[in-house]
Amino acid sequence: MSSRWRWVAVAVVLVLAVAGGTAYVVTRPAAAPHRTATVPAPYVRPGVLTPIAATDAGSATAAGVAAALARAGADPAFGGSLTGMVADAGSGGVLLDRDAGTPMAPASTLKLLTAAVALTTLGPTATLRTEVLRDGSTLYLRGGGDVTLTGRPVAATAYPRPASIAALAAATAKAPAAAGATTLCADVSAWTGPLSAPGWTPGYVTGGDVETPTALELDEGLVSPKSHARAAHPARTALAAFAAALKAAGLRVQRAGCVAAAPPTATVVATVQSPPVGALVARMLTVSDNDLAEALGRAVATAAGRPGSFAGEAAALTAGLDRLGIATDGLRLVDASGLSRLDRVSAATLVATLRAAVRDPALRGLLDGVPIAAATGTLAKRYRSAKSRAGAGVVRAKTGTLAGVNSLAGTVVDADGQLLVFAFLTDRAVAPGRTEAALDRLAATLAGCGCH
Repeated sequence: MSSRWRWVAVAVVLVLAVAGGTAYVVTRPAAAPHRTATVPAPYVRPGVLTPIAATDAGSATAAGVAAALARAGADPAFGGSLTGMVADAGSGGVLLDRDAGTPMAPASTLKLLTAAVALTTLGPTATLRTEVLRDGSTLYLRGGGDVTLTGRPVAATAYPRPASIAALAAATAKAPAAAGATTLCADVSAWTGPLSAPGWTPGYVTGGDVETPTALELDEGLVSPKSHARAAHPARTALAAFAAALKAAGLRVQRAGCVAAAPPTATVVATVQSPPVGALVARMLTVSDNDLAEALGRAVATAAGRPGSFAGEAAALTAGLDRLGIATDGLRLVDASGLSRLDRVSAATLVATLRAAVRDPALRGLLDGVPIAAATGTLAKRYRSAKSRAGAGVVRAKTGTLAGVNSLAGTVVDADGQLLVFAFLTDRAVAPGRTEAALDRLAATLAGCGCH
C-alpha cells in the first residue's frame, strides 16, 4: 500500500473512532437518596450506528507477526518477562499469543476496562451531580463524585465545560429555599469504605498521583494549577471554598465546617452537573487520570446498586465486563485506576476490550480517548526515535507505569492498512524509560510491516 493510501486508511479509522484489605463497617443515620449519575436525555443506542469495518482482514499472518516481533520481544528491557497478544480487530483472529492468558499487573491499562464499563453502564451522556440540599437551618453540600468540579474561573471557551463551585453558589444564593440558612455541612456519604486500596502506597497521595478518594472535592484536590500537591482534607477544602463563594453571592452562613450526611427530609436547593461521561472517559484515558478513573468506578458501582467503595467498584466493573462478553479469566480488580500492585489483568482481556470498542458503537468513546503516538496525552513525547517513528500517528494506545511494571495496549494500522489490536505487559521492567521505548518498538514494528 502506498504511503498516501495508508494515511487515508488511518484517517478513516480515526474519523470513525471519534463517532485483601481491612474491612470497615460504617454506621450513619439514614440519608437522602443519592443520584450519583443522571442521564439528562436519551443517548444514541448502539444499533443506530455502524460498526467499524476491518480493512484487508487476514493479510497479516501469525508466522509473519511472530517473525517481525521476535527481536523486539527479546529486548533485555523486559527483564525476561513479557506477555502479549496481537489480533485482527475485525475477525478477532489471533496473530500472536505470548502467554496472553497470564494475569499481570496492568498498571493504567486497567483504565480501558473502566472506560468500557462506564460507557455501557452509565451511557456517554450521563453526568455526575453536585447538589445543595436544605434541612431545617442547615445547608448540605453533597458530592456526587464529580472530581472535575472546579473552584477556579472557567473560560467561556472551555470544552468540556466543568461544573463550577461559583456557579453552584450563585444558584444557591438565588434560591428562595436557601434563605435564612445558618449552617453549612459537607456530605460525602456517596462514597464509603477505606480511603486507600490494598496495594496502594501513601506516596500515591503525597506524590500527587491521586487524591484520597472523596465524593466531594475541587479540581481533583490539587491545591493549585501548577502544583501536584493535594489537599489534606478535600471535602473541607471544597466546603470552605463554597462558603466563600456563597458570601460573594450574597448569602452568608454563620457556621461552616461540619461533615454529615443530609437526612431523608432534606430538599434539593441547587445542582450543577459534570461534563458528560463520554468526555470524562476521554480525559481519563488521554492523560491517565487516576482520580477520574476512581470516580467513574464509583459511579458504575452506585448505578449497579453496589457500595461506592473500592470493593463495590471492583465487583461492578467485573460484572460489567461479563455483560459485554469480555473474557475475565484470572481477572482480579482492586481499584478502577490500576494504581494497585495487586490488580491482575491478562493481555487477552485487554485485547478483547479493545476489539469490543472497535466493533460496538456504544464503546466508540473509548477509542476517542486513547492517546495517539507522538501527538496526544501520555504518548505525546514518545514514538520520536528512529526505531519507533513508524508508529507515530498510527499507533493509539493506553500506557501503564508502576515501579517495575510497564504496559501498552491499543490499536495500530499496519503497512497494508489492516487494523490490529494489541496488548503487551511486563512486570520486570528494567527502567521506565528503557522499557517504555522497548514497548514502543513492538507497536512500531507492527505499524511498519504487513507481517505476511
